[in-house]
Parts: sequence; C-alpha cells; structure tokens
Amino acid sequence: MNADQYASWMVLLGGAKLITNVADKLGVGVHFNPYVTWNNKMLKYGVVRMHDLIQDILNWESFYLSGRLQKPVNMLVDNLDIETINSVNLRAAVSAALLLLPPKFTEEDLYAKICSLSYMGDVRMLFAEDRNKVKKIVQGQFDLFQSMYKPFLEEYEGKDFLRFSSSKNQLANISQDCGLPVTHSHISFLPPTVRSQMGMKIGKKKVISESGKVGNGNELGFGSREEAAKCMQKALRRTVMVSSARQAVSGVLTVGGVKAARYLTSKMCKAWRSWTRT
Repeated sequence: MNADQYASWMVLLGGAKLITNVADKLGVGVHFNPYVTWNNKMLKYGVVRMHDLIQDILNWESFYLSGRLQKPVNMLVDNLDIETINSVNLRAAVSAALLLLPPKFTEEDLYAKICSLSYMGDVRMLFAEDRNKVKKIVQGQFDLFQSMYKPFLEEYEGKDFLRFSSSKNQLANISQDCGLPVTHSHISFLPPTVRSQMGMKIGKKKVISESGKVGNGNELGFGSREEAAKCMQKALRRTVMVSSARQAVSGVLTVGGVKAARYLTSKMCKAWRSWTRT
C-alpha cells in the first residue's frame, strides 16, 4: 500500500506500552510509524490507547482520531468493537457536514465535506498537503464512503431531513431541509465538547422543541442556520489547529529526525506538485 492510496491502518490496544510519553503528553495520544513494509506494501500505522480513542470518538476532544475514523480505515486489532461505537462519530459528521452544505448538493459533495471537517485549521494544509487531498480521498474510496454512511443517510431521509434523486451519472443529487428545527436537530447530534464550545460563544438559550416542550437550558438556540454553521466551524477549526500542531511536533520527536524529514519532504513535494500542476 503506497501513500497515494490515502489508506490508514490503526492498531487499537488497551495498554500504553507502545505509546511514548511524548505522544501522550505532547501529542494527541496516538503514535504513528511511517514507512513500514508489510507484505511487500508500504504503510503507516498508528497505535492508540482505547480510552483515548473512545473519548475522541464521543467528544471530538482533539478531533484527530475521530476525524480519521470518519474516513475509511483498516483496523488491525479491535477488541472493543470500535466500529459500533464509531456510529456516534459518523452520525455527528453527517450533521456537521450538512450544516455547512447548501440546500442542494451531490453525494460526492457530502462525502467531501465530511472528509474536510478534520482538515479545517490543520496547520499541515498550509504547506505540507496536496490541495486536492480531500477530492482524491473521496473519489478513490467512494464505494467505502457509501457503505459507511448509507445507514445515516437513510435515517435522515426517513426523518425528512434529506431527499434523494438519481442523476444521469448514477450519483445521487440531494436536497436538504434547512429550517431551524432541523438545524437544532443537527446541533443535538454534535459531540458535547463541540456544543459546549458553541455555547460559550453565543450563550445557552432555552429553545422550544418540535414537540412544543421547552428545553432544559443545555440546548443551543441560534437565530439562523448560517449562524450555527459559522459557530460550529470556528469551534472545529480551533480544535484542529491546536491538535494538528501538537501532533506534528510529537511526530518529529517520536519517529526520529531522519524519518520525520523524509516524511515531511514527501508531503511538501506532493503539496508543491498540486499547487503547480495546471
């Protein structure tokens, strides 16, 4: 497996023996080892504590591990059925992406927006990433994205949040309900940490639910969908900026100078080619 395939592998372990103190204290709790040869393929694998992974899946505390699991990955060891736990993460990703999308879009647009969530504010995107990375990830693994997100799209269609129509190229065209009740529903699917950050910016307000009941004060009331989307985007951007910077420094210190230089050079060359290619 080469780097151009944009595939990731994760080893999910309960212990911490394989994770350095640097990865724990300075990084975001995961140690990645690039340029590993396995079955005549080149891959990068990550090792993470189960507790750290679950916390990020449920709360998007760093939005680093959870962001990776919003894209197709191969789990080498999974003792706690992370794929089931990750359903919370995937549903939140769909709602977050929908808040940022216009009333009408394509199925590919949706997956691209989901994929881009964890890159918003990523310091690497400034100089060390292919500007077409999101597009390549989605187009290269479109069938996997479809299988990952099909249950949640069907769920949202059943709630009348989404409406689907087939296009000539067999990719679905999607329209969504952009009303405030649906906007509040999407916000309710976001992780607690994100909602808390959004609440700090606007203040918590009591809102009336679709059933007519007054909320308990922990719900977020926005005057418009655009306000909610902008507030969420700022919260995610800040989280990603901090975690990506921490992980970049941790990566240099844990994998060693030679590997780090090789990896960064490869990334920067790809980024340069993407910006200069006509």
